[in-house]
Amino acid sequence: MTHWFALLDHDTLTYIWFFLLGVLITGYAILDGFDLGVGILHPFIARTDTERRLVMNSIGPLWDGNEVWLVTFGGALFAAFPNAYATIFSSFYTAFFLLLTCLIGRAVSLEFRSKVQSRLWRQFWDAGFFLSSFTAALLLGIAAGNIMAGMELGPKFLYQGSLLSQVYWYPLLVGAMTVMLFALHGAIYLYLKTEGELQNRVRAKITPIFLAFCVIYAVVSFSTWIHVPHATHNLFAYPVLWLVPALNFLAVLNIPRAMYLGRPGYAFFTSTMVIAALACLFSVGIFPNLMLSSIDPEYSINMFNGRSSRDTLMTMLVIAIIGFPCVLSYTFVIYWIFRGKVKLDPHSY
Repeated sequence: MTHWFALLDHDTLTYIWFFLLGVLITGYAILDGFDLGVGILHPFIARTDTERRLVMNSIGPLWDGNEVWLVTFGGALFAAFPNAYATIFSSFYTAFFLLLTCLIGRAVSLEFRSKVQSRLWRQFWDAGFFLSSFTAALLLGIAAGNIMAGMELGPKFLYQGSLLSQVYWYPLLVGAMTVMLFALHGAIYLYLKTEGELQNRVRAKITPIFLAFCVIYAVVSFSTWIHVPHATHNLFAYPVLWLVPALNFLAVLNIPRAMYLGRPGYAFFTSTMVIAALACLFSVGIFPNLMLSSIDPEYSINMFNGRSSRDTLMTMLVIAIIGFPCVLSYTFVIYWIFRGKVKLDPHSY
């Protein structure tokens, strides 16, 4: 193995870490995506206190483990591409602060809701659960939209814009699409985890959510074609990459087909593939940049001017080879243990 590591040059390691970062953020979007979707749907699906508890407990054993993927992504970005890490976190400082507040708010809402037998108390935390989930999904989409379109980076990778310059029509569209995608992902997950009247109510919501997602998906696709022309450069340079949007489109269409066939597990797998394909499209659209400057392309941060040394990337790769199987094993075991329909017990939320 040492011999193979010695053959990896700096550029090869850079490509490997660009790919691994994509895997981490995709894993987070898939796993925490249905968590956030459940929170977004919570006030529209559950009617009784028991149903609200069932909805919360459907993600209760899983949500904190899912967020590990985001933490790992941040740590890997810091070590592999420190210039990108510094610029991204300073550029989105306020947005990331709000995102962190939302993730904390969701956790607190889950933990505190059932501590007091009071209707007002529980309604307050129900509202917190919804607002934190909705806002977190929206912020993630807005950040992705800004990175895709380009930001006001100046010399020395310093961001020269403001929070208001990040909140314009295109990132808001991407944010809205992210909210609807996570809501759809969460609805299919809830259908798998619930039963009876609650499950029937969830099933009735999947079709309108899917149609709403399709509309905004089409609008975002057209807007990206017009507003972000560089997003298609790699597709035209390497025509084989057109398979990614083609498979994405087919995966979207397969969701209602899978539900019609009565195969919700297949539908959930398909919605997972939609998220993965969109993440691949995002990576293809920005490659080889990590942050594109809208002021001057020379100020952009790419894989090569933002990377760490070869020794750092090599050391991290060794750690990743050891750590990734552990993370995957933990994720598999947790999901296996808590498989099946959600039930309430004395220790439930």
